[in-house]
Amino acid sequence: MIDKVNFYLQDALMTVSCNLIFALLAMLCWPLPALADPLPLRPLVIGCNPDFPPYEFVMLSGEPAGLNVDLSRAIAEVMGVEVEFRYVPWDEARRQLAAGRLDILEGVSDSGAGNTEFDFAPPHSQIYQALWVRNDARYHALSDLSGQQVLVVRGREMQHFLAQRPELRIESIAVDSLEDALRLLAIGRYAAALGAKLPGEYLLGRLQVESLRPIARPLLAEEYGFAVKKGNKEMLALVTEGLALLKQSGQYRQIYNKWLGPLPAPEGISRSHIIRLGGMILGPLLLAMTLVLLWSWTLKRQVRRRTADLKLEVAERERAMGELERHQQQLIQADKMTSLGVLVSGVAHEINNPNALLLLNLPQLQRAWVDIAPLLDERLEDRGDFSVGRLPYSQMRSEIPEMLGEMQASAGRIKRIVVDLKDFARRDDSPVSTLVDLNQVVEAALRLVENPLKNATDHFSLQLDKSLPLIGGNGQRIEQVVINLLLNACQALNDPAQPIVLRTLMGTEEVRLEVEDGGCGVAPEHLAQLTDPFFTTRRESGGTGLGLSVSAGIAHEHGGRLEFSSTPGQGTLARLILPRKS
Repeated sequence: MIDKVNFYLQDALMTVSCNLIFALLAMLCWPLPALADPLPLRPLVIGCNPDFPPYEFVMLSGEPAGLNVDLSRAIAEVMGVEVEFRYVPWDEARRQLAAGRLDILEGVSDSGAGNTEFDFAPPHSQIYQALWVRNDARYHALSDLSGQQVLVVRGREMQHFLAQRPELRIESIAVDSLEDALRLLAIGRYAAALGAKLPGEYLLGRLQVESLRPIARPLLAEEYGFAVKKGNKEMLALVTEGLALLKQSGQYRQIYNKWLGPLPAPEGISRSHIIRLGGMILGPLLLAMTLVLLWSWTLKRQVRRRTADLKLEVAERERAMGELERHQQQLIQADKMTSLGVLVSGVAHEINNPNALLLLNLPQLQRAWVDIAPLLDERLEDRGDFSVGRLPYSQMRSEIPEMLGEMQASAGRIKRIVVDLKDFARRDDSPVSTLVDLNQVVEAALRLVENPLKNATDHFSLQLDKSLPLIGGNGQRIEQVVINLLLNACQALNDPAQPIVLRTLMGTEEVRLEVEDGGCGVAPEHLAQLTDPFFTTRRESGGTGLGLSVSAGIAHEHGGRLEFSSTPGQGTLARLILPRKS
């Protein structure tokens, strides 16, 4: 009996063991589901539009801002990832998304048509496209623009919108941004522009353009939100889940209200919900009525505080706009000065070519005169005086050598001036550590401004300290400072009787150059602004306000400084202070 039991036990154990082995083999051989590609460990790169307020734009500080940017940051925070914003043109953004250099595009309209490039997350906004015209235009619809040229943003929705409607016979002109389109439309280059209505209103306010308007009725409304590369399910799931979490927590509503105002109330409120809300309101109604005066006073305080904040914000924006306009004017003026430097360098080159012929031919004429003069003297002795250049030869025999000598000296002076002028106009990137003789720099600068000094004053004095040590620096740049100080002194004089004094001095640990004039002087409130870029009190007479600013920068590069002291009506003293070579 025991043997039979053992036999059955062994048989059962064998059966169970075989079943376990077959189950294990089945588990090993059964195909596992494909694992999703993990999200990259690096920050997610998001493509943005730098000029599409209030959805996405760049502030004056260089930081990105707008509805899309805040939503992207909030999604990244709730999903535990980092993001990096990259501003690229639309066509380039599409290519970078396809190539994997961008992970997400944060401002894309979904027209509802089939799309082979993107997968769209649930939209977070609705954007309206409008037709923009000038105020005096008589266009009221797209059909009125047959045969006209209309501006569109390159690669965006409205360019495709026109391309799909050839029957309108409208030629689309593509530009890089909506701001470019509105600028060109405002100056009358084209008939109309197509673009988003709300960003257009923002841009017109920032550009202070009042000559444009949108037609009353939008052309179309499109869903607006995030897009990823077609088929990138992991990235799409991240954005979709992040948006859902934001909506559930109420953070989405806060961000939306911040940029676009309150969201509309949800539709389809149930009767039970209405009854519950009514009970919650009727309960504390009596108590609320007793606190009306207190709430009214509190609200008035809040309104006053908010009004004050808004005034400060408006003032700050006006200041920022003024600063932007001032910088634009500075850039325009700097471009003019760059063009002038190129012109001066070219003129100096053109003067140098004919002057080289004078320097080459005048010595030969002098030698020829030496050979011809004895023959002319013999004729004078044999036949008496005769005419040379409508003047008696007896007079010209002594004046011709002097004339040739003066011409030779003048041509040499022209050559020196041209060389100095070319050196002055040429950009010099050599180091400021070479040894420089300040007195020699002063003499080179005087050759360049000799004529302005003669025209400005009859009393110019040069006082050079011959014991000056060498200084470390760039001679050409220091020469530019000396020239600017002398020209400013000339322009400050009202009468040739007023003096200009240029002197070099040696201090304990520094070398000084002083330019003192007896001119009109500088008002005390302007002294601190003399080295500000483009500040000038002589703009009507052609002053640019760059000379002293450039000079102050050169002095700073050499470890020195510029100082000014002045008494209105008595004159100005300018000091260039440079450290001695250790």
